[in-house]
Amino acid sequence: MKSFKDLGIKPNVNAFIGEKIKIERILNKEIIVHDFEIKPSKFDGEVLTLQIQVSEEKLIVFTGSKVLIDIVKRVPKSDFPFKTTIVKENEYFEFI
Repeated sequence: MKSFKDLGIKPNVNAFIGEKIKIERILNKEIIVHDFEIKPSKFDGEVLTLQIQVSEEKLIVFTGSKVLIDIVKRVPKSDFPFKTTIVKENEYFEFI
């Protein structure tokens, strides 16, 4: 009989740390984006989770912004972390 440790099953651990905040709290502030995750939304479409840093504080931001999802998908993993500012242009958010 096998031992559980021989099965090689590891827990799925969310590596994101920090307080979960609304995106409005960081609008127009310089942030560092460390990582991201995109999953199906409970409601409609997809949800983007960002691991960010403001000053020395690590935070987690959730958004369904299609523009931010599209942009972050195009950033090569080798370019993380990166500095940016999230702004609201008309009715959508974008990185500048």
